[in-house]
Amino acid sequence: MAIRTIRTDSDPILRKTSKPVKVFDNKLKQLIDDMVETMHEAEGVGLAAPQIGILKRVIVFDLYDEEGPMALINPEVIESSGNQCEEEGCLSLPGQRGFVNRPYEIKVRFQDLQGDHYEIEGEELLARVLSHEIDHLNGILYIDKVVNVEKEALS
Repeated sequence: MAIRTIRTDSDPILRKTSKPVKVFDNKLKQLIDDMVETMHEAEGVGLAAPQIGILKRVIVFDLYDEEGPMALINPEVIESSGNQCEEEGCLSLPGQRGFVNRPYEIKVRFQDLQGDHYEIEGEELLARVLSHEIDHLNGILYIDKVVNVEKEALS
């Protein structure tokens, strides 16, 4: 495993649309392992492949509960409902936070490392994380949806 460099807001790759994963092999497993390690090192709850410069439809997240880290390949929102407006940050936008409207509940279809299809449902924080990370795959940053932005004081 390796820690990858997290791209920041000035990097144009963050604004590009990611391509679907078609090959499910050890290289993909290595990418996911690196993404999880990078996310943990940065103390994040989610990371999308474009954030480390890879335009593939892969996200990882970890709510630091009994489920542990999870990887979703080719995730697609198939249902969402409700609304929540909470504060968010992003590993690609260090020092900024803002309030964003997201669905309260979400259902996502995805593939695992073997290419098998599954669905995951989440609400509150999980719905927010899934929505945020899937946006990254479409070149959307949370600041595109923010109600207000707060800059953290530098000390």
